[in-house]
Amino acid sequence: MEAVAIVTVLALVQYCYFGVQVGSVRGKKGIKAPAQSGDEEFERMNRVHLNTLEQLIVMLPAMWMFAHFINPLWAAGAGVIFIIGRFIYRSAYLKDPGSRTIGFVMSYLPGIVMLIWVLIKALLSYI
Repeated sequence: MEAVAIVTVLALVQYCYFGVQVGSVRGKKGIKAPAQSGDEEFERMNRVHLNTLEQLIVMLPAMWMFAHFINPLWAAGAGVIFIIGRFIYRSAYLKDPGSRTIGFVMSYLPGIVMLIWVLIKALLSYI
């Protein structure tokens, strides 16, 4: 379970890093809070940050349940794929939002696969 804890911390640090980048671009572009628009670079970085949060809400509980019911090392591996996918997503989205598909899929699928697997395992155990 230590590997899952490490990956959890890394995913949260990544999220915090993206948040710092939002603040940095906000300051660089002179966008005063609470404004959420006004510069395309800021809006893209903000969307990366918010979309990462949306994905974390699924991935983190899925990873911990998967670690508990299935296999902690596989869960941690899926979490690493998520983190790499988020960096790819960020890079692509900042260049051209239309090119974000690979990063999105890499960060979306691990959580969904783990959720489905845990659900099947739980249902089979319940029957």
